[in-house]
Amino acid sequence: MKPTVQVLSIGPVAAPAEIAERLDVNEGDKVLARRRLYFSDGTPTEEATSYLPWDVARDIPELFEENPGGGGIYARLEEHGHEFAEYTETVRARLATKQEASALSLSPGSPIIHLTRNAVTTAGRVVEVCDTIMVADQFVLDYRIPATD
Repeated sequence: MKPTVQVLSIGPVAAPAEIAERLDVNEGDKVLARRRLYFSDGTPTEEATSYLPWDVARDIPELFEENPGGGGIYARLEEHGHEFAEYTETVRARLATKQEASALSLSPGSPIIHLTRNAVTTAGRVVEVCDTIMVADQFVLDYRIPATD
């Protein structure tokens, strides 16, 4: 399959409640949102929005570009002193909302995977939350979890 991505929007938004909680900001605070739609052979399969705290994002101009450069936004964040310690994910299976079904060209009530990832720095700060909706039958989530912790 040929993967492609379309950047839908990049700019400041008011932090939704769940995102605000994960970023440890107040609901409605300004955050940077980077919204993308991913395709496989021209068929939409995933919609993802990255949210970054405004005080982190505002001074990194590449985060406002469609293509932030090699290594993506994580490389730009690390170049500005935000060293990553871990990524945590919450995975839910559920039915698509009307808006999600429309965005992904699905039939109403189609199953989706809703994955939300926190990018956590060595200082313990979440500097990005990626909220992703995926067409359930197009993805396999395969994890490796060390037993040493």
